[in-house]
Amino acid sequence: QGRRRQGGPRAAPTAQAAGVGNATAPVNGNGGAPARDNGVFLLLVLNMGVYIADHVLKLPVGESMYLWHAHPQPWQWVTSLFAHGSWGHLSGNMFFLYVFGRILEEQEGSWALVFTYLLCGVCANVASVLLLGHGAGGATMVSLGASGAVFGLFTVATLAKISFNWKRLLESVILGNFVVERLWQEGAMQLGGGAMAGGAMVNHIAHIAGALAGVMLIMLLNSLPKDDGSAA
Repeated sequence: QGRRRQGGPRAAPTAQAAGVGNATAPVNGNGGAPARDNGVFLLLVLNMGVYIADHVLKLPVGESMYLWHAHPQPWQWVTSLFAHGSWGHLSGNMFFLYVFGRILEEQEGSWALVFTYLLCGVCANVASVLLLGHGAGGATMVSLGASGAVFGLFTVATLAKISFNWKRLLESVILGNFVVERLWQEGAMQLGGGAMAGGAMVNHIAHIAGALAGVMLIMLLNSLPKDDGSAA
């Protein structure tokens, strides 16, 4: 997600970590139910498309999508969520985006998935800029990658399943154990000076901030008045 880099602005990057139904809704071929995977595949295609434009086609627009901490441009708070420093960086994030994105999308719908991805990712970027600064000793700090958004999906997908249904409670325990272990590891690595991947610093701050943004989103939604469906 975040990296320190030496030199000029064109140094090669390395690595970082409800819709409304209607009569014409797409169907999935399994009994005519509305398709529930459009959101996750849209996000996957965007991430892969940006990677191809940046690393395969090497278009000059590539690095303008990174979040440059010293002088962030307005669009970079969002575009950096789809940019990655290496194939390993992209593939790891896309695996977890697919797994937890599908869980959240099946539970809450495509719009909820896209909104959660963007909100948690932007919150992770804000935390990165505020807490990691602009870089020091001639290094330039940039943030890129979907991992902050994906950590938000971890927590939202887990908390959204909590209910008094025993099957969902079991799912919540399994997913929650994974999320808690990952967050514990992220905190320990940040306190230990941070991990390296492909010669770049892993942005543990973004991971933790994305997860906390997901928790706050669930708390906010749970605090809203419930619609009991009764007529006035």
